[in-house]
Amino acid sequence: MYNKLSMMIIVLSLFISVTAVSQVKLPKLISDGMVLQRDINVKIWGWANKNEKVTVEFINATYNTTADDKGDWSIELPKLNAGGPYEMQINATNSITLHDVLVGDVWVCSGQSNMELPMKRVSWNYPGEIANSENKYIRQFYMPQRYNFHYPENDFSYMEQPVEQTGWKSASPVNTPDFSAVAYFYAKYLYGKYKVPIGIINSSLGGSPVESWMSAEALKEFPKYLNEAEMYKDSSLIKKIEIADNERSKAWYTELWQKDKGNKDVKNKWSNPLLNTANWDTMQIPGYWADNTKLGNINGAIWFKKTINIPSAIIGKPASLILGRIVDADSAYINGFYVGSIGYQYPPSRFDIPAGVLKEGENKITVRVISNAGKGGFVPDKLYAIVAGGDTINLKGEWQYRLGAEMPPLAGQTFIRWKPLGLYNSMIAPLLNYRIKGVIWYQGESNTDRVAEYGSLFKSMINDWRKKWNEGDFPFLFVQLPNFMNPQNEPSESNWALFREAQLKTLCVPNTDMAVTYDIGEWNDIHPLNKKDVAKRLFLSAEKLAYANDSVVSSGPVYKSMTINGNKIILSFTNTGTGLIAKGGGELKYFSIAGADKHFVWAKAKIKGDKVIVWSDEISNPVAVRYAWADNPEGANLFNNEGLPASPFRTDN
Repeated sequence: MYNKLSMMIIVLSLFISVTAVSQVKLPKLISDGMVLQRDINVKIWGWANKNEKVTVEFINATYNTTADDKGDWSIELPKLNAGGPYEMQINATNSITLHDVLVGDVWVCSGQSNMELPMKRVSWNYPGEIANSENKYIRQFYMPQRYNFHYPENDFSYMEQPVEQTGWKSASPVNTPDFSAVAYFYAKYLYGKYKVPIGIINSSLGGSPVESWMSAEALKEFPKYLNEAEMYKDSSLIKKIEIADNERSKAWYTELWQKDKGNKDVKNKWSNPLLNTANWDTMQIPGYWADNTKLGNINGAIWFKKTINIPSAIIGKPASLILGRIVDADSAYINGFYVGSIGYQYPPSRFDIPAGVLKEGENKITVRVISNAGKGGFVPDKLYAIVAGGDTINLKGEWQYRLGAEMPPLAGQTFIRWKPLGLYNSMIAPLLNYRIKGVIWYQGESNTDRVAEYGSLFKSMINDWRKKWNEGDFPFLFVQLPNFMNPQNEPSESNWALFREAQLKTLCVPNTDMAVTYDIGEWNDIHPLNKKDVAKRLFLSAEKLAYANDSVVSSGPVYKSMTINGNKIILSFTNTGTGLIAKGGGELKYFSIAGADKHFVWAKAKIKGDKVIVWSDEISNPVAVRYAWADNPEGANLFNNEGLPASPFRTDN
């Protein structure tokens, strides 16, 4: 009896094993709700048992193929017209039915944090946008953020991805918060104009440098980065680095917690609204304690308190505590109730206040700020307030503060995921069989310290992606870096200006275009909130390049040439549209001029027809002009009538 039962189990196990091996399988991209690229032969692919016959049924047609000796199979569908929803049936030993399939335009949306930044991070900038975002014809596929230095992957796992982000998701109040903000608005503009389904594949990662998105083949031109990628093929090295980083961070925060006087006495925690703070010092907020207090540039935990009065009209209304942006991390309390925290310096600190926490009259706000390196504090020129409906209570001004614990700076971590090749292998390679309309790209901040090489790296990446996708020179649209950091009073050198120049020169690559954004950034935030105008400018580029609308002016003025006439330099431009203007009226700003000594001074400039004349009474024999040449060219205002800014430039390079 035992032997017969054992034999039956073995046979059944073998049958199940063979059946499992021969099951036709699909990559994650080929799934319910997908958007297929119209007007091009589309590839459907997957895996099966070797030499297994596979059929695909789609839009009243059947396509047949046979898996090869490795079990790989693919079928090419003929050009499809926009439409849907449809069902797709894949048959082999088993059958798979895909539902709700659309045919339209598919765009890969890639880069670093300003492309990754989700709608939920900018929602207050666009009231009602998420609530009214229902559109089954706009869909996002979110690529899991992973790296692999060993080989290009042909699929990926959902294991590291939140369940709400898996698969194709249509725009809706539930799904849109996780859409890339730039990609969402871009898709919305495209759908609004062309009324075809739009699929956006969000393959982006904050902080990622361009070399992390490049294949091994592309990196052969750049041995330094190829060698670095080879080094990180050693899994034991990665594990060693990660363990060291985690242990160092854990030890630092454990010591901080143990030393922080604000946490030691449970009954007298410094979040307690009844705590006696008569001996606390004061500081003007916003600002950094290194600049505004006797603490100096220290790291650790600093506690802040402010007493405010709440009028009866606010009580009972939904309310939020808005604390601008805090470096590096913060936890907030109102009347002793914990209302929220942010774990690192870039997201804004905005917290919903639970009902019943605010009371009429005196209320106490406590904020514990952790600084782990550099200058800690409250970023200036942001909103610090309690907002309830149409009422705003300003929180700027004098706050009390006290040092909870001083700590040495925490050494930075090694971001393995940003190393060369890793993101290409895991986040681009699995996409290469999927037919696309083009790419939009927002990246560069992480390469601004290596300007000299960026142009070559970026051009190589674009050409390599096109080669790997095997679709020819598909449209590649990218964002020139916005204005950032403090404006300068005098003309000066600028890494960000040099970087924008490298991006501008990338336009020599065929079928590329660039959205200029130095007028819509924020001096105090590397993640500016205005993503809608970024998307609008990318959309204009798409209209011109991808949709062949020659009547569209897709770019602001671009410097072409200059002539010298006495003490004046006369500039000529392309992309002047229907004419040059000084946006907002008045004089042109942010032009500088230099003689043979290359010492630049502010210049006067005026528009004459389709040219700009530049001069300075200080320079009798000018040789060069610069425009908007700064990290933050605040006030630069040369535009065309279509409302698009001129790209920054210099004539002395």
